[in-house]
Amino acid sequence: MQLLDKLPRETGRDYALRTIKANIINLNLAPGSQISENELALEMGLSRTPVREALIELSKVKIVEIHPQKKSTVALIDYTLVDEARFLRNLLECAVVVLACEKADARDVERLRENVRLQNFYLDTRYSESLMALDNEFHHMLFEIAQKPQVYALMQGISIHFDRVRSMALSSVKDIKIVEDHACIVKAVEEHNEELARALMEKHLNRYKFDEAAVRQTYPQFFPEQGEPRA
Repeated sequence: MQLLDKLPRETGRDYALRTIKANIINLNLAPGSQISENELALEMGLSRTPVREALIELSKVKIVEIHPQKKSTVALIDYTLVDEARFLRNLLECAVVVLACEKADARDVERLRENVRLQNFYLDTRYSESLMALDNEFHHMLFEIAQKPQVYALMQGISIHFDRVRSMALSSVKDIKIVEDHACIVKAVEEHNEELARALMEKHLNRYKFDEAAVRQTYPQFFPEQGEPRA
């Protein structure tokens, strides 16, 4: 498991939650794998209580399955939950990018452009973790420009299902389009073209539907077998 640096004044529960989520998204804690409170606590240098609280929180959004007296399990990919997460993001991010068109100044646009330049660099090297981090930062910037940072924070709960599939797509889709999408969104924001920015964001967030076949082919073990009931 990849350990994150603990943030100033971050509680043990919040640190455990952030670390476990990151490892689920980057597949260090792969779908279907078992996870132990004791082992996670030892690895993160925490007591069992904050780890248990973090796992309970993750179980509420159905990304972790808790089994009494047994190890917990990272949920397999459920595209119904992926689509639900995408639905929420689509509603919020299409509205936010319109606000960004209204509020963005030259400095904001340059920050977005610099982010996209770095994305292009990591796209060429296919270093997926850095590319994923920059992708998240890009969307976070739009919420900041729109002056809605708390909405972004609230969105992160259910978004984990969508984010995990996004992470898989980076290593399984040959002709990845996310950086190109971001560059087009920046141009629309710079031109204050609200209608185009909204349309581009919707197209961007719906790419997961086209990526599904490649993701399933690369990671068949992370999906329920055909006919197997979802938890």
